[in-house]
Amino acid sequence: MNNVKKVWLYYSIIATLVISFFTPFSTAQANTAPINGTMMQYFEWDLPNDGTLWTKVKNEAANLSSLGITALWLPPAYKGTSQSDVGYGVYDLYDLGEFNQKGTIRTKYGTKTQYIQAIQAAKAAGMQVYADVVFNHKAGADGTEFVDAVEVNPSNRNQETSGTYQIQAWTKFDFPGRGNTYSSFKWRWYHFDGTDWDESRKLNRIYKFRGTGKAWGWEVDTENGNYDYLMFADLDMDHPEVVTELKNWGTWYVNTTNIDGFRLDAVKHIKYSFFPDWLTYVRNQTGKNLFAVGEFWSYDVNKLHNYITKTNGSMSLFDAPLHNNFYTASKSSGYFDMRYLLNNTLMKDQPSLAVTLVDNHDTQPGQSLQSWVEPWFKPLAYAFILTRQEGYPCVFYGDYYGIPKYNIPGLKSKIDPLLIARRDYAYGTQRDYIDHQDIIGWTREGIDTKPNSGLAALITDGPGGSKWMYVGKKHAGKVFYDLTGNRSDTVTINADGWGEFKVNGGSVSIWVAKTSNVTFTVNNATTTSEQNVYVVGNIPELGNWNTANAIKMNPSSYPTWKATIALPQGKAIEFKFIKKDQAGNVIWESISNRTYTVPFSSTGSYTGSWNVP
Repeated sequence: MNNVKKVWLYYSIIATLVISFFTPFSTAQANTAPINGTMMQYFEWDLPNDGTLWTKVKNEAANLSSLGITALWLPPAYKGTSQSDVGYGVYDLYDLGEFNQKGTIRTKYGTKTQYIQAIQAAKAAGMQVYADVVFNHKAGADGTEFVDAVEVNPSNRNQETSGTYQIQAWTKFDFPGRGNTYSSFKWRWYHFDGTDWDESRKLNRIYKFRGTGKAWGWEVDTENGNYDYLMFADLDMDHPEVVTELKNWGTWYVNTTNIDGFRLDAVKHIKYSFFPDWLTYVRNQTGKNLFAVGEFWSYDVNKLHNYITKTNGSMSLFDAPLHNNFYTASKSSGYFDMRYLLNNTLMKDQPSLAVTLVDNHDTQPGQSLQSWVEPWFKPLAYAFILTRQEGYPCVFYGDYYGIPKYNIPGLKSKIDPLLIARRDYAYGTQRDYIDHQDIIGWTREGIDTKPNSGLAALITDGPGGSKWMYVGKKHAGKVFYDLTGNRSDTVTINADGWGEFKVNGGSVSIWVAKTSNVTFTVNNATTTSEQNVYVVGNIPELGNWNTANAIKMNPSSYPTWKATIALPQGKAIEFKFIKKDQAGNVIWESISNRTYTVPFSSTGSYTGSWNVP
């Protein structure tokens, strides 16, 4: 939630080892390749109030997963002030579209049943699901209470500007539509420490409540003196009943929905010690290694570092300073010094805790944090977060599908190749060529467990040009092409592992190895009932002579066996066919290594007979 969402609602490296327990990335298992983690924020602020989002998640899950999306951040799923509430005007945390409250059963996005089905579909497709948690405030109260309060200066909430007097505050939450289902807890004024409306006088002020233990949280962001208060009825995180209820809810929510983590709203407004304690409790109670990312929206990276320190690295943070660099660069008409794109960012300083983004629901047009990255620069920014090794990138729904309210078209056709680059190629050692004010680049050398991985990336906000960059000697002789389609030429990697890569003006190019689908056929390869036939060779795509990683062939017309494998074009290879049983016993061909040069075409073929040169 951003700083002033009331416009519509009411009037929004700690070391890698420290967080590895909560990492969102898939890691290498025995005989399996790693997968780069990629989050998608699956909503934008101005989605229609038609109750279809959960169904869309269900229908799109398999496709998103196939493109390399590994986690979905879904919007707040609980009942807000009305059916059209985006989810940040929180009324009832336990009502996920199940009870008739605030004039509706469903939320803006659908019913509880549809929500659970969406989560199930996403997880069945191999993705994690993160829930949006809004604890800072509650809205849409069922009744008012008279409370002793004092006005404070909006620009300095530590400064009281009135004496104590009684106001009529909307602080009574009884949930008549839900009753005591799931929780019998009822909210009263003493569960809050402030509000912004006096019903008796119809006055909008920032009111701090008087009473035993009532004060702003002392360790929150220092903007406006003390930024505990944001909007509506502000939860008192020092009240033990509040803390207990939120812990109980978190446990209930995880167990009910089977989510995998949280996006934590407005953490700069909540006492810093709250979420580490809350996360520890919910993780322990549910037995799940729940991922968490906090929204501490500040362009001052030192404030983010301070929060990470104070919360013991218990969560990642959105890299708001990186977003601001993207925004500034996009507005600079090509005069931004691209060498400074990483300056003062979490991506640079604490990459293991950085969730990197280009835009989100708060920065999109019409919102109080509007800082919309210009469309021409977005592919460059997405290439930066998706193909480098630092950070956990988040793709924004509004960038991907568009924002109809503002006639903003989707960039799916430009983002998809970058997702594929991350899914298939962005692995291995990274080398930076961030050495020019206009054109910067980087390479990834690839890893053996991801066949054909490795890439060379170039982005520029100025005229086009080229850079010599090293991609690794193992790529020598390979032909690289631009996966984005922005350039039609090719680059042949020299014997030392270098290539001269090019990029068009104000554009991006992601260069990867060009492959040919080669069909291997071996005739007369008779086997026992326990055996299968495999092909193994001297390149990673063929297992690097490791029989455990050999490519299994298909007995399409026994005793003829076939396998089609993507291999780098122009590559001269050596290989053999082998027979292997379930116990791992291997029979090699007794002839010399077979040889083949992969053609410069989309397909190729090799046919031989078992043990015949």
